[in-house]
Amino acid sequence: MVAEHETPIWPHDVRTLAVDVGGSGVKASVLDSNGVLLVDRVRTDTPYPCPPERLVATIVDLIAGLPAAHRASVGFPGLVRDGRVIEVPSLSRPAYDAQKDPHLASLWFGFDLGHSLAHVLDMPTLVVNDADMQGCAVAQGIGMEFVLTLGTGVGTALFNDGHLLPHLELSHGPFRDGQTFDSAIGNVERKRIGKKQWIGRVRQVIADFDEMIVFDRIYVGGGNAKHLDPDDAGPKGRLVSNTAGVIGGVRLWEVMSASGYHRA
Repeated sequence: MVAEHETPIWPHDVRTLAVDVGGSGVKASVLDSNGVLLVDRVRTDTPYPCPPERLVATIVDLIAGLPAAHRASVGFPGLVRDGRVIEVPSLSRPAYDAQKDPHLASLWFGFDLGHSLAHVLDMPTLVVNDADMQGCAVAQGIGMEFVLTLGTGVGTALFNDGHLLPHLELSHGPFRDGQTFDSAIGNVERKRIGKKQWIGRVRQVIADFDEMIVFDRIYVGGGNAKHLDPDDAGPKGRLVSNTAGVIGGVRLWEVMSASGYHRA
C-alpha cells in the first residue's frame, strides 16, 4: 500500500478496480488505462442492515474473482470527506425502505472507509461520493456542469471547467410540503406516486436546481434514469448510462490528483 506522502508512478497499462456502492446493489469491475472494462461488471445486492464492516466484507467477496488491479476507486452513496464518512442515509437504515436507525448512523459517522478498504484491498484507494465518481465519467470540462443521479436516493456533483468542486449534499435541500429533493424523487417515492407523477417531479427538480446553480449542462444518471425520456432532462440535459458509476473510476484519479487530494 502506498503511503499518503508518496506519489505513485503508475505503469502505462495501469488497472483500476472501480466499485459503485448503491442503496440497492454494489457493482464492480476492473478497467484499463482508457476506462474500458476488462471484464463485465459484477453485482450483488446491498445487504441490510449494513454497518461499515459488513459493507467492507461485501466488497471483498464481490471482487474476489476480478483481475488484479493497481489502485481502487469507490463511489459511495453519502457524504465523504478525505475518505471518511460523514453520513450515508441509505446504509443508516436496517432495511431498504425503513426509517433511519440512529445506532447504524452513529456507526457510519466518522468511519474511515478509505483506509479500511486500502488495508483489505492492499492498494491505494480513493473513496468519494458516487455522484462525484459518475460525474468524472461524463463531465466535458467546459463551464459549470451538474450531475444528478437518481437511485435509492438522489445524488449530486458539480464540476467547473473540469474541476470537481467540494461535495455538497444539495439533494437534502427543501423541495415542497416538508420534503427534500432526496425524498421527493427517491425510489420509495417513485413507487408510491407512480411513474407519471414522479417524472413530473424530476422535471421540476431539474428546473429548481438550474435556478440555484445556473448550470451550463446537466447529466442525469443512476438506476432510475431509465424511466426518463431525453426531453425530461431539459434543454441543457443529457441522460447518461448507469455504467458511468464504474467507468468514472479511472478519470477520478486524474481529477483528484489535480485537486491535491490525499488518497488512503
